[in-house]
Amino acid sequence: MNIGLFGGTFDPIHRGHLALARAARERCKLSRILFVPANAPPHKQGEPLCAFAHRYAMISLATQAEKDFIPSLLEAPESSATAAPGKEKIKTAAKPNYTIDTVVRLKQSLKKIDRLFLLVGIDAFEDIAKWHQAEALFGECAFVVASRPGYSLADVANALPESLRPRKEVTQPFHKQAASGDLVLNGVTIHLLDNVYQPISSTAIRQAAAAGKPLGRFVEPAVADYIKKTGLYRRG
Repeated sequence: MNIGLFGGTFDPIHRGHLALARAARERCKLSRILFVPANAPPHKQGEPLCAFAHRYAMISLATQAEKDFIPSLLEAPESSATAAPGKEKIKTAAKPNYTIDTVVRLKQSLKKIDRLFLLVGIDAFEDIAKWHQAEALFGECAFVVASRPGYSLADVANALPESLRPRKEVTQPFHKQAASGDLVLNGVTIHLLDNVYQPISSTAIRQAAAAGKPLGRFVEPAVADYIKKTGLYRRG
């Protein structure tokens, strides 16, 4: 069985996330995709985040029509106090949700014949070499990376951790080749999706919500309704 793992803050989940998941499902024949909201994302320590309970609820609403899209509590806070409604600030003392730890924990519940695919956008993949135990992560799962215009295969290869990165003379011919297809190197498998890019950002959605603007073009109707009813992202 092929299983996808899609982690992130999802603050909030939007149509771009869903488009990536659908394309990955089709491309890699994924039987199910776990949407894993992070309680304490390492790259956003100390930044204000909407409470985990709200972000999980919005994922549940956004994915309710897709039976193989599954909201996951793999990175849920240990204490229910941190999941209280409203805005919360993740303290630096909170244990970061490192992807390698989540992947290893998930694989303990899978069968040996199951294959795990990690879904990520190319903007996040650019910093993959800085991720905690990045080299080990490539050994645990294949990657599905949503590309966008302006990125080449060389950009993808050069973003890899140094120990896995091809020599420059190897990647030189790929600078003019768009980031699409499959990139298979020693210890690395990356499936690139080049037809899913949508110019949507969670930051822009939060700003629109704060200004009381309609959100229907960015998020699923049930999510837009949830944001409106709960007053999420409202100023003050």
